[in-house]
Amino acid sequence: MNKKYLVFAIVAVFALMVSACGPSAPSTVTNNYAAPEALRTLNVSGVGVVYLTPDIAYITIGVNTQRDNAAEAVEENKAQTNAVIQAIKDAGVEDKDIRTNNFSIWSNPQYDEFGQLSGRVVYVVDNTVNVTVRDLDKLGDLLDSAISAGANSIYSIQFDVEDKTEAQNEARAQAVEDAKAEATGLAEASGLTLGEIQNVSYYESGITPYFYGGKGGGGGAMSEAAAVPIQPGQLAVTVTVNLTYVIE
Repeated sequence: MNKKYLVFAIVAVFALMVSACGPSAPSTVTNNYAAPEALRTLNVSGVGVVYLTPDIAYITIGVNTQRDNAAEAVEENKAQTNAVIQAIKDAGVEDKDIRTNNFSIWSNPQYDEFGQLSGRVVYVVDNTVNVTVRDLDKLGDLLDSAISAGANSIYSIQFDVEDKTEAQNEARAQAVEDAKAEATGLAEASGLTLGEIQNVSYYESGITPYFYGGKGGGGGAMSEAAAVPIQPGQLAVTVTVNLTYVIE
């Protein structure tokens, strides 16, 4: 009787082990969280432009001297450049607005009519200064005085506005209003409803010359007696704004 009970117990334990090792019933997991609905958006851009009359100019004025002797070229260039700088100061430009940006000397071998080296060498000296002119009404006279004093290279005349803060703010405001008007028009035409603005970005281009067909050249008109006529024209501050709206 004890042997039969032992055998039965062993068989029962073995059956339980086999049952535990068998495949388990599949379980079901319920996800109660739905994926968020993607926002529909409308991207628009607007442009704002403000025109300004220049009130400042930057000019590069130089003296170029060429002589057969290097020392002579340097001495003559120095005397000429000092005379030019003094003429610029006499025209009303302060010391802080005159800055030397280049002084160089080099040899320039000469060629004959057949393209062969002639053996003659010319020494070239260049001395240039950057000048900030804050009274544009005197710009033509200043250039005339510099040329009379010995300046023989004048280039890179750039007009600007010293303080563009107000114009930049105005151009940004114009660009935003332009973008909003475009968004409203597109929404009405498409039967959509504009929601909140999700993103704002803007690009501000550098100040650029503006040319138009009317008479006159903007501010800073030169006197008829000025030897060098200068017309500053107008400058444009341009801002582009991009807006992203949620639409319904």
